[in-house]
This record gives sequence, C-alpha cells and structure tokens, in this order.
Amino acid sequence: MNEGLIDYVYSQVSIKEGKKVIENILLDIYFKPGISTKEMARKTLLPLPLVSAIKKELIKVGLVEQKRGVNCTARGNRFVEQTMGFGHLDHDLYQRLKYEQWQPDELKDMMNKLESVFAGRPQVDVTIDQSSCTLATSMNRAVLALRHEALIGRDIVCLGDDDLVSVSLAFLLKQLYHNDATKSNTRIYVFEIDKRITSYVNYLAETEDLPIVCYEMDFREQLPPEFLHSFDCVFTDPPYTQQGMSLFVSRGIQLLKRDIGLPIFLSFAHKSPDFTLAMQREFANMGLLVTSVLPRFNEYIGAEIIGNTSQMIVLQSTEETHESIEREYRQALYTGEVKRTIRLYECKHCNRVTEVGFQMQWQTIEHLKKEGCPNCRHETFELIQKKNA
Repeated sequence: MNEGLIDYVYSQVSIKEGKKVIENILLDIYFKPGISTKEMARKTLLPLPLVSAIKKELIKVGLVEQKRGVNCTARGNRFVEQTMGFGHLDHDLYQRLKYEQWQPDELKDMMNKLESVFAGRPQVDVTIDQSSCTLATSMNRAVLALRHEALIGRDIVCLGDDDLVSVSLAFLLKQLYHNDATKSNTRIYVFEIDKRITSYVNYLAETEDLPIVCYEMDFREQLPPEFLHSFDCVFTDPPYTQQGMSLFVSRGIQLLKRDIGLPIFLSFAHKSPDFTLAMQREFANMGLLVTSVLPRFNEYIGAEIIGNTSQMIVLQSTEETHESIEREYRQALYTGEVKRTIRLYECKHCNRVTEVGFQMQWQTIEHLKKEGCPNCRHETFELIQKKNA
C-alpha cells in the first residue's frame, strides 16, 4: 500500500498506537460520512484531543473535511478506494461481516465451492504436527482478519498452510469484490515446508485466479532476506510445543513490517496453566501484546489428542517487538521429537505387536494403518502400551 500521506500524518501527530489507527479513522469517516469526532474517539478508544489532532492533520493533507460532521473529500475517497483498495467493494457485505455474526448460508455458493476444495487437500502429515481444521474455521480466520482491518490492501503471510487459510482469504476477497480479488490490492503469501501443500495451493491460485504466491520453506533455516519486514499480517498454526510456538512466532516477527499494532493470528492448543504462563512470558519477552484470546475458536477433523479444538491468540506488535530466534534452529521442534514415545499396537486380526514412534519404521499409527499389519496386512489395531523412548 502506498502510505505516503498516512506516513506524513503519523509523523505530525504524537501517537504511540501506530499509524494503523490513522488508517482506521480514515476508514470510519469513509464508511460513515458525517461521523462526529466523539464517535471516532469512542470507536478507536483514543482520547478526544488525540483524535482531533489526527483529524486536523487529515484535513491539512486534503483527505477529509469538517462539514456537518467529518467527511472524506474527493481526494480522500480516491485514496481509500484506489490506494487502500476499498474501491469496487461490496459495502453491505463488508459491513455485515465486520460487525455481525456471519452465517455460512449468507455465503452459500462460495462455501459450497470451497467444500470440494477442502475435500481435495493433501492428507495430514502428523510427523510435522499437521491437522486439518474445518472449512468453517478457516473462513472464520479470514473474517477475523477483515475485522482487524488486516485483509483489504494488505500483504499477508501464512506460516504453514495445511488449513488453506490463504485460500479462504482469497475466496472471501472474491466474494467482496464481485469475483475479482485483485481489485482489493491484497497479496497473500504462503511459506510451507510441505511441497504437497504448496503444489495444491499454487494449482488453486492458477485455476481460480487467486492473489496467492507459495514458497517452499523450512522455518528452522534463516528466512530469505528479501521477505524480512515486508508484511502487514501473519497467520500461523505452529507445532503445539513451546519450541514450535517460539520459532514460528519469531519468524512471524521477522516478516512483519516495523510498525506498531500489526497482528499475528496464532492458533494454538489449549494448554495447562503452567505452560500458558510460560507462553505468555515468551510473548512478553518478544515485546508482543496479547490483545485477545478466543477459546475453542478452531475446530479440527480427527485431532482427538487436542480435543479437536484450539484457541486463537491475537498478538500485536509494539515498539519493543523483536524476534527471540534469529538464525538457524537445530533443536527438537515437533511433538514427536520433543515428547519421544514408543507405542505398541496389537493387530486385531493376527495379534502381531508392532512398535510405532519417532525415527522408527512406522512413525505414526496412521502410517501403520496405511501400510497394514506387517504380518497379515489388516488395518485395525489396538494400543496396548505406551513408553518413553
């Protein structure tokens, strides 16, 4: 986004909340012509004198005017529509999605099409802690970005995307822009270690004309320098270990622009109080603000080990935000590496007992079921023992 005018206004006003607040005030004026300064202060939770100062600077650069309330000028309308990407937008749908509880029936045609898209995604690889969220969850994440003004006109990156959040984001944009997502000025990037995922998303991007670009990437390696501090928003659903959370959030920080108030949408398992406290300490050490925690926000298919649900943690960058892991990462990362266990499964047909575990012939019960019992090739087993490796 060309933010020259916003940058100038930001430089003229002493505000610690970041320049995103200025953009949000301009959007409030655009969507509600004649809005009062007091109402803008209530919506932004900023002191009235500060909102008045921002309004004054927006008037100076010719974006708004005081006339029966505060209104965008012709220049302001062009800026919001062309530079910020809100032109050609379905305003009614946008406002409903932003302020009301959306229903799948409201987006029935889009959701029906996405059902087949989600049904075709690659099978999960549990050795790298993949789990498939439901279509409704993936779309809820996209709507969450919209409600945080992190969708339209933004550069978004998904760190791992077995949940196809990039596709939900792009399809939502198509719905908002009458089947042409490119008019939103949004660019969506996927960084993913699993080439099956990148191939599938690339195929969808080409066939459905979606503004998505995929790169195969291992976050244990250093990120390519051309991507550092380039994004407005991060989505990630990392391995549910302390190490996984720290690494993926650190990489997210490296990718975020050096601005205040930018969101990281972190999906993570519900954990014990002690684990959660350690996680919150890590957020504080990285200079991230926890703005909301949404329990049971995410629902998964066949992820019984986490109760088929996880929480959404919305983090926000501050002046003190910095990554905790800069270079290559060589420690244990995934659950199977951190919690090394051996599980003994007995075939229900021939009673053959097979060991399953990290770095063994069968690393997961899913792999064993897929190949069948090494003795009789049947695919039904019973867990009879679990022990530390």
